[in-house]
Amino acid sequence: MSTGNESLAAAYARLLSLAVHELRTPASVVGGYLRMLQRDSDAPLTDRQRKMIDEAEKSCARMVALIAEMSEVSKLDADAVTFGRERLDLFPLVQDVANGVHEAGERDVRLEVRGDPSGASIFGDGARLKHALDAVFRAILREQPAACTVVADRRVQKHSDAIRAAVIVVAPDARVQAAYEATPSVFDERRGGMGLALPLARRVIERHGGRIWAPGQTEERGAAVISIPLSE
Repeated sequence: MSTGNESLAAAYARLLSLAVHELRTPASVVGGYLRMLQRDSDAPLTDRQRKMIDEAEKSCARMVALIAEMSEVSKLDADAVTFGRERLDLFPLVQDVANGVHEAGERDVRLEVRGDPSGASIFGDGARLKHALDAVFRAILREQPAACTVVADRRVQKHSDAIRAAVIVVAPDARVQAAYEATPSVFDERRGGMGLALPLARRVIERHGGRIWAPGQTEERGAAVISIPLSE
């Protein structure tokens, strides 16, 4: 017999799946018609009309992308996604992702990777972990109020239960060590302009046996800690 929480989770997953199904078709139709208008040569558009149609098409494409993210959340919550299982070293993966993240670069907010360059062997889905790390890095970078260096610090730590874990702290340079020592609090996924990238990232990290949290007070949004247990 399923518990009340399990029934609630199943009902939530079905509702999300239904919403995705109902939203996907009209959004695709609207996007299709807007693209037709962009290519229509029989009725020339004024510059003002073309600009409005272009902006509407961009917004519609964003909606379609959000619906796709909703679909992925629904599948993850329903345990309907098969994850890759390959042996990989998480620490070089962090460097690889960081090399491609340029969020807030125009404000001179830089991302620097430090710590152990290797030695974090896990079994996991490298592609999904890359997307998860990318989302977390971008979220922290965009929240810095001024020019600074954000550090992605990599360490292997042993917990009291003897489980060794790869720990990644993403925080402004001066706050890295304090983040390791701070009391964990809930990582706020409600970041504007990020879509569902952070809820997806948390689910991917949890599917690898890990977790993500905010160090210290919940209002201190500009930092995150990720911990994923190592494989034997």
